[in-house]
Amino acid sequence: MQAKHFGFIGFGLIGGSIARALKAFVKDTPVLSAFQYGDTPSRSLTLAKEDGVLDNITTNLEDFSSCDMIFLCAPVQKNIEYLSKLKDIISPSCLLTDVGSVKGNIHETISKLGLDHCFIGGHPMTGSEKTGYEHSSTLLLENAYYILTPTAETKAADLETYTGLVKTMGAIPIVLDPAEHDKITAAISHVPHIIAAQLVNLIQNSGTLEPKMRLLAAGGFKDITRIASSSPEIWENICMSNKESICDMLTLYQNSLEDAKQMILSGDEENLYQMFDIAGNYRSSIPANSKGALMSTFEMFVDIKDETGALALLATLLSLHGISIKNIGIIHNREFEQGVLRIEFYDKDAVAKATKVLDTNGYHIYIRK
Repeated sequence: MQAKHFGFIGFGLIGGSIARALKAFVKDTPVLSAFQYGDTPSRSLTLAKEDGVLDNITTNLEDFSSCDMIFLCAPVQKNIEYLSKLKDIISPSCLLTDVGSVKGNIHETISKLGLDHCFIGGHPMTGSEKTGYEHSSTLLLENAYYILTPTAETKAADLETYTGLVKTMGAIPIVLDPAEHDKITAAISHVPHIIAAQLVNLIQNSGTLEPKMRLLAAGGFKDITRIASSSPEIWENICMSNKESICDMLTLYQNSLEDAKQMILSGDEENLYQMFDIAGNYRSSIPANSKGALMSTFEMFVDIKDETGALALLATLLSLHGISIKNIGIIHNREFEQGVLRIEFYDKDAVAKATKVLDTNGYHIYIRK
């Protein structure tokens, strides 16, 4: 199967980034079509067509009968709803895939519909705190793990084609069993998002101390809660789609918190030390620049003088070297951070370039591992 015509149902950050990568890196420029309900194309689809990323926008799902490969990029439950509609439309050689972070339920529906022969689940493990096509990027998939979950009936040639396509887009393909995938993502992605959200809510609901807590929040709090800014619609959908694995992991986490509580109450210094030591060593073994289930940040911390124009001078210096800044701010509480200024960039190359420029100009830089 040599895909030349790609269809997209749902076209936000991930769908848009896949489409950009296909247009940029696939030889013999493919045809890309996107479906939506209604007579008036959304702003995202119109913009994508203006950018030359999309070739066609259709409001008729039957137009997808000519597609060689269809990406389901809507929320998990919505993707499942489309399967029964697509069953009698797609050609016999068409490959269906999705980009959802839960695989068990969509594979179950695929089997019920008799579509196992033409489906390979997909999960690009990348993202951003921003959503929508307008924030998509050709490089969002670069060096990101892209999990593929074939069925028992998946043709070897189809899996090879999809694996090759993932590599062409700059990502790293990994083949997993759907159930194995859901257990892994529950532990490293879904539960951390729940923990982050509830930790933020814990502070928000802390009564009269809340204003001071929010003012002083920094260091570890900001690190662990950054992902709480993700789309509530997407995460509600994920929790409802991966209930068993998430609840199993939450139970294990609750037990570990209870263990920590008992260590503190009993004054168990040795085991408390071991808890932090073991966790610290394991965390340090995770490659700093690898993309995984949680969103990557590209940042540095810099010491600057407390004088008029210091911040403007640094920003101008980076601008003169063609380095774009995503976010910049003064850190007032540096409990676990060195450097008075935090600068966030769009990619790792910008961090490397900025490091060289600022170092050459005498700035003291800290790169967090």
